[in-house]
Amino acid sequence: MEFRLLGAVSVGTEAGELHLGPAKRRSLLAALLLRPNRPVPVEQLTATLWEDEPPPRARSVIQGHVSRLRRLLADAGAEVFGVELVTRGAAYVLRMPESLLDAHRFEELVTLARSQRAPGDAVAMYQEALSLWQGPALTGAYPSPPLLAAAHALEELRLASVELLAAAYARQGEHHRAAAVLRAEAEAHPLRESLSAALMRALQRAGRRSEALDWFHRTRRLLADELGVDPGRELADAYAAALRGADDDTGTDAVPGSDTPAAPPAAAPSRPPAALAPLPPAPVDLLPRMPRGFHGRGAELTALSRAAAGEAPVCLVTGPAGVGKTALAVHWAHRERAAFPGGLLYADLRGFSDTGEPDHLEVLREFLLALGVGPRRIPESAGAASALYRSLAADRQLLVVLDNARDSAQVRELLPGGARCVTVVTSRYRLRGLIASDAARPVPVGVLEPDDGTALLAAVLGEERVRAEAVAARRLAELCGGLPLALRVAAARLADQPDWSLGAMSAELSDESRRLGLLDVEDTGVRAALRLTVRRLPDDVAHHFAHLGRHPGTHVDRFTAAALAGTDPQTAAAALERLAAAHLVTRSAPGRWSLHDLVRLYARGLDAGPDAVPRVLDHLVATALAAVAAAEPGEEDCFDLPADFHRPSAVREFGGREEAMAWYAAERDDLTLAVAAARAAGLHGRTWRLVLALWPHIVWRYRDGWAPLLETALDAARADADARAEARVRALLGWVLAEEGRTGDALAHLEAATELAARAEDVPGEATALINLSLVQAALGDPDEAAEGCLRAADLARTAADRHTERLALHHLARHLLALKQWRRALDTATAALAVGIPAQTSAASRVLLLTTAGEALIGLGDEAEGVRRLDAAALEAEASGFDEGAVGALGALLRVSADVGLRARYDTAVMRLTAQT
Repeated sequence: MEFRLLGAVSVGTEAGELHLGPAKRRSLLAALLLRPNRPVPVEQLTATLWEDEPPPRARSVIQGHVSRLRRLLADAGAEVFGVELVTRGAAYVLRMPESLLDAHRFEELVTLARSQRAPGDAVAMYQEALSLWQGPALTGAYPSPPLLAAAHALEELRLASVELLAAAYARQGEHHRAAAVLRAEAEAHPLRESLSAALMRALQRAGRRSEALDWFHRTRRLLADELGVDPGRELADAYAAALRGADDDTGTDAVPGSDTPAAPPAAAPSRPPAALAPLPPAPVDLLPRMPRGFHGRGAELTALSRAAAGEAPVCLVTGPAGVGKTALAVHWAHRERAAFPGGLLYADLRGFSDTGEPDHLEVLREFLLALGVGPRRIPESAGAASALYRSLAADRQLLVVLDNARDSAQVRELLPGGARCVTVVTSRYRLRGLIASDAARPVPVGVLEPDDGTALLAAVLGEERVRAEAVAARRLAELCGGLPLALRVAAARLADQPDWSLGAMSAELSDESRRLGLLDVEDTGVRAALRLTVRRLPDDVAHHFAHLGRHPGTHVDRFTAAALAGTDPQTAAAALERLAAAHLVTRSAPGRWSLHDLVRLYARGLDAGPDAVPRVLDHLVATALAAVAAAEPGEEDCFDLPADFHRPSAVREFGGREEAMAWYAAERDDLTLAVAAARAAGLHGRTWRLVLALWPHIVWRYRDGWAPLLETALDAARADADARAEARVRALLGWVLAEEGRTGDALAHLEAATELAARAEDVPGEATALINLSLVQAALGDPDEAAEGCLRAADLARTAADRHTERLALHHLARHLLALKQWRRALDTATAALAVGIPAQTSAASRVLLLTTAGEALIGLGDEAEGVRRLDAAALEAEASGFDEGAVGALGALLRVSADVGLRARYDTAVMRLTAQT
């Protein structure tokens, strides 16, 4: 039987490896194997298995894992080998011959190798010791700080043994072999200067001086790029020796524990194994513990390393509450600790805390004490203490982490200023003042992608539990919005209730009314973090934030924010900028902001008054009407405003049709959500008005599935008891259904629309309904009735002085007459329609259609030359104005009388463009 820590945590038997089960059980075994034959208290096992606060049933979970391990060992016949897992009070002991543990055999072999006088014997023992390693130590165990520290210590011992093996090769004169083993490790650990220095010495002694120099420059560049530091003394000495071309020896390296004399000074002695030599005095270190369960963030860690390069850099880690700024900064600081021999300082500035901020003197006093200043030597004024702090930092290579800064002023007096010092500041605000005054380099931190969020859950709950419900885990990560704080709280709830499935938790979180409550535990959670951020906002900015939670859509602009809050666009824009600086809103496009889902839910729970929703709905109605006026100038208003209409302080202005249609396209989803919100609030008048105000976009994108939205508007118009509105909605809905090929449904709506409009004395509405009805009648094979309806529509429109509708009615009448082959009447009707004046902005498309109709009528009368001329004019005008539907119609008519290849190419191009649009 063999117990393994040097690679995957495992137990080998003659029958094969034991199936140990989940990561926490492996971790428990690893903790016992790291202290064989000694009691391991339950408290220590708890710290090993849970990163944050352990669940209430932690002791029961540990007992369950111990019981399962006992059964596994018993089934494998462990007692034959003298292995027994026993309970001793509130601790467990794994009794075993330590020779069964690979880590113990490794240390024994290294100790024996160091005592060998013959280098050949030492080489053989080092090789045997290193052959026990099957991968990174403690693989498969839960990455808790105690186990990470143990794995790091074992890895340090392995690397030291590699250096000792190389030294033994050097003592034998086998410098090429020394270089080979060192190169493999130096490439894997390019920032470990002792390895690079040893490799350079081996290469120099092997007669490969140019390679040694190249390796130095490669390492120097890496240190500068990754850490922003120069090579240390050991590496610099190796470089100097290579430059001199010195054969620093005799060919030997000093080997700790042997009687062999050391090499000349140019060859620094190899580093002894950490477990076998006294440790150097610990440097100044105020860092909090390594964050547990940290996952991903590769891009942010790289960005932080780059920001930390250069002279006295200030790195600014910013992001919203709960996104993991502190975890990122502390993880990076622990990872890079070797680059800061002068010390590691940390202070929580508590800029977003209930406990109040520390003053500068309090923080400086802690720093100065850590740097060795006696309590009585610390100045009593903050200015003098800051000056002393900077003087002490001037010649040190310090890392200073200033966490949770509220503003730039809170940070400036704590900057060390030494050229080799690096400062990392974290804040929920962007601290643009610090960027301006101290050239701080921003490192923004965003939410986690679903894959990384799922991996964070796995780090807490175990790979097996998450893998068993992979889809539910991903959904859970999405519901938490990728926010690490939310994910940790959700994971804590699941860890506390092992029988609760991830799917059940996802179902609970899907209920927006409960989501924030489920993402709070005690005084920790999303709501608590956001509360502290919002509390720091000025009153007017907090007022705007609270009202943003009432917005039914996903994006806001300054006009929308002003309508929600009852202010003006200029004030709202300033508030949005402050909220963006606090990472409470995100700029998603120029002039548009959005809220993270959890932030939106929090804002929705704040007090905003009852008028916010009606105000924003009326703002959207007003803006949509402005878009109608820009897209279809000269058209009559499609409805009157209600008596209780909240008129916005300002409405967006549109420069023309193109800008208005772009607004419709960009806001379609939010307008649809606004319709749903109006319906849910029982605001029927706002519901149908919002839909009707979309008519230019509906007509332009008629194949986009508008029927459900129009049916919602129809229900609202009925509930509002507004016959005029019902008629207009039915007329538009009937036209959309006809375009979709649902002629039966379309006919019913359009016949009803005609009757309702007549009853409501809505003359333009009746005319429009008759025109749309004629299209269905023609599709059903009755062009005569269709023509009669259009003739009546033209008369009604003329009576109402509605030139747009009159011209439209005449156009469709001409088309119906073409279908009846009444060429002369079709030509006269098209000519009469062209004489009806409408604004130039909207006449281009109408003119193209009427010229096409006239051209087709002329060809039907036998005047092909004039017909072709008019069709060609229609096609050219359509192409010039980007009216692809008109170009297709005109060019298609031309192709019926001509086989010209150029016409065919133009037609195909127009069809392609039209297809792409629709």
